[in-house]
Amino acid sequence: MNVISLYFALWVTVDHNGQDILYSTALSLSMLAVALSVPVFGALSDATGKRRAPLIGLTLLCIVTTALIGTTDHLWTGLILFMVANYGYQSALVFYNGMLPSISRGTHVGLVSGYGVALGYLGSILGMVLVKPFVESGGRSSAFLPTAGLLLFFSLPCFLFVKDHETRTAPFFRIKEAFNTLKATFLRARKYHSLFRFILIHFLVLDAVNTIIAFMSVYASKVIGFNDGQIIKFLISSTAGAMIGSLIIGILVKRKGTIWSYWLVLGLWIVSLSLTAVSQSESIFWLVGPIAGVGMGGVWVVSRAFIVELSPPEKVGEFFGLYGLAGKAASILGPMLWGGVVWALNTTGTLKYRVAVTVLLGIIIVAAFLFRGLTQQLKPQ
Repeated sequence: MNVISLYFALWVTVDHNGQDILYSTALSLSMLAVALSVPVFGALSDATGKRRAPLIGLTLLCIVTTALIGTTDHLWTGLILFMVANYGYQSALVFYNGMLPSISRGTHVGLVSGYGVALGYLGSILGMVLVKPFVESGGRSSAFLPTAGLLLFFSLPCFLFVKDHETRTAPFFRIKEAFNTLKATFLRARKYHSLFRFILIHFLVLDAVNTIIAFMSVYASKVIGFNDGQIIKFLISSTAGAMIGSLIIGILVKRKGTIWSYWLVLGLWIVSLSLTAVSQSESIFWLVGPIAGVGMGGVWVVSRAFIVELSPPEKVGEFFGLYGLAGKAASILGPMLWGGVVWALNTTGTLKYRVAVTVLLGIIIVAAFLFRGLTQQLKPQ
């Protein structure tokens, strides 16, 4: 939250007068590297059962490079450090998520996962509040060292007390086989037309969601005129909305079903992006945070439920891997789309940002059109 959604984007675009496309390119390239690594790390994790050591190594890589961002005043050095830090964080999640079955043994996996998501949103709020005094006294560059320190501090319980449940020595591990397995998963998914179509819809929705997460602070600063304190309050309101949304939409999935709930999520995103694009005053823009937050929390809840419903029971884990890869790929295309639009319309003042948001709105509308076709396909079932 502190790095991707708040301070680093402003460090690039405001403090160093860099164009949005520099940040979007750095973010997209790091996510491309993650997307290429995920199949290998996932296969290695499954083959050896060793998750703790690579989790620690990649998290420490993220911590060190995040701290170093605060020591440089050179834009390109900061961008490279950010790319390495984001790569370490996102890659560590492969091993972190792989620990879930072992730590939830004897407990409902969904319940433990839900606790993790809720505490993650709470941690985002806590992180912004704790780092804010450093920024107020020393500027945005002062955000990165305490953020790295907090990440290290809150990682220590996992580093020290969560052990690998079962490790084994893989007879021989070939990187090529990991990509062959991914290719086979992709081909199998295509045979399940409803599942494949939903993963495409999920990809389009996350294109918009991940881009908004990365650039909302820039939009709030340059278009609405928010200062850092207002941006923090705005992000807290959206994060609180995500916490509440995860809970409410989780209940709605159970009572109303996945199709009804996903329509609600799409509607929330259409409303929030429309308000963002047309808002001329702070009062209207303040409504965006909670609405987008509920949609943000809800999209993960409903999409996971859809994957479970549409996947054959024996292939749920396999298709969740493809689902995760689609999310990583969305983090490559979406930011580049935003950066390209803003770069192409560079002389149009704040209009370029409104056009960029409108493009994201168009992506959500296309996703809704495809979802309408999917729901018609699913009705006879």
